[in-house]
Amino acid sequence: MPDTTDAVECYGTAVYRLAYAMTRSRHNADDIFQEVFLRYHRAAPAFASEDHRRAWLLRVTANCAKSLLASPWRRRMIPLEDVYAYSDPTESAVDMALARLPGKYRSVIHLFYYEGYRTEEIARILGRSPSTVRAQLTRARERLRELLKEEL
Repeated sequence: MPDTTDAVECYGTAVYRLAYAMTRSRHNADDIFQEVFLRYHRAAPAFASEDHRRAWLLRVTANCAKSLLASPWRRRMIPLEDVYAYSDPTESAVDMALARLPGKYRSVIHLFYYEGYRTEEIARILGRSPSTVRAQLTRARERLRELLKEEL
């Protein structure tokens, strides 16, 4: 059996941050976090290296987030943020601009800038081609630039 506690300590923050970046909801990120480490515990995969284990966990995180975002239940619910507008005083203008990006752009931005992955690695984690990842990074940067100009 894998040492799940060790995996949570080493990679829990990265898993949670990616889940939050993709869903922009702390509750959904909590659910995804639990699901990822439950799958890790159940699957008990053997890894060639720590980089492989980290990439596996982030790939499962991305897949869980995509599944959650595509679920029919989610399509019928209205997020509290859409009903009641509030601002988190700890969020910067960049955080607010990132929240307004589509999920496919948030995930590549997060993996590139926050986790430090190269585009080829992001492509493997998200199951996209490297050229698609590069194009999404370019589009995400342009959208962020526009959103940040609006904020000023």
